[in-house]
Amino acid sequence: MSKNTFFHFSLFMAVAAIFAACSSKPEAEYEMTSVVKGNISTTVTATGTIEPVTSVEVGTQVSGIVAKIYVDYNSVVKAGQVIAELDRTNLLSTLESQRANLTSAESALAYQRANHDRYKSLYDKGLISANDYEQARLSFVQAQQQVNTARQSVKRAETDLGYATITSPINGVVLNKAVEEGQTVAASFSTPTLFTIAQDLTDMRVIADIDEADIGDVKEGQRVTFTVDAFPNDIFQGAVTQVRQQATTESNVVTYEVVISAPNADLKLKPGLTANVTIFTLEKNDVLTVSAKSLRFAPNEALIADDETIEGCEAKNKLWVRQGKVFKAIPVEIGVTNGTMTEIISGITAGTEVIEDMEFGAQADETDAQQNKNPFMPGPRNNNRNQKK
Repeated sequence: MSKNTFFHFSLFMAVAAIFAACSSKPEAEYEMTSVVKGNISTTVTATGTIEPVTSVEVGTQVSGIVAKIYVDYNSVVKAGQVIAELDRTNLLSTLESQRANLTSAESALAYQRANHDRYKSLYDKGLISANDYEQARLSFVQAQQQVNTARQSVKRAETDLGYATITSPINGVVLNKAVEEGQTVAASFSTPTLFTIAQDLTDMRVIADIDEADIGDVKEGQRVTFTVDAFPNDIFQGAVTQVRQQATTESNVVTYEVVISAPNADLKLKPGLTANVTIFTLEKNDVLTVSAKSLRFAPNEALIADDETIEGCEAKNKLWVRQGKVFKAIPVEIGVTNGTMTEIISGITAGTEVIEDMEFGAQADETDAQQNKNPFMPGPRNNNRNQKK
């Protein structure tokens, strides 16, 4: 064979090899997954503040000096129990003054009644004018009104005296004490708070702020778990009890308050703790599930091997199985999804292996290399010294 002929033959063989390599289909590798029984859930996360379900701020409606305080922080109190007393000196003086005014008004009324009766008798006999009688009757009526006013003033003074004794309105625990003995409290413009009493610390709640993008999925009765920094290893359970309609806007962020029950039998939860809340907006347990990715898979006819075939269907939702050299689509009815897993209502049985994804030779090798390569491992040393030799 001449050199020229050998060259053309070699060139032909090289081109043929390249053509064969380009025209051959790459070998596919299939990523499989199983249809299994499992749980599907979606959640909304937020932060909130723990507080008692019922707390009352106890104040005073009268001004004065705090004479006695009978409770302290964390004191357990009963409804009606005396927890503090104000100095009564000025209140007693006011009451005595109002009682004296009442006595005077009653004396004036007795006089005006007798005078009215005399003038009426004279008027009936025609001995005085109608004007004189009307004047006497008017004085009598005014005296009656003064007595009524004096009686109301006495009742008000007695009530104010009663306000000097401060009692607990509920059974509970004292959370805050804002005054000390000898301190002056003024109730001229607003009622000052002396104590804050929580009704039952074994029954707490969480007030969580939910973003406007998530509030549509939150409903009463949904299960909630939350943690607090004070007990990072404990997971507390609760439920949504109220979704409030009032929106709060802060820094252009709109949130809604959601009330979550927080049973606290062991008294670990304290008022004011920050809770990291997870609300389960969707929960379906022990249902047939498959990865959502497998429902998006479809074999590529142009890339499958020549001896492989596809048995498809027109169903909107289908899973693909590989039986020997045959790709077969199985129509399924799906339910809820959380984006990762999807519920299968019917069409396939548990344990069936389905195709989730497919990769081809070079692509798979490249993917494996990227997954196996550790960016923190040093590369091979450049042996420049040997090359120079």
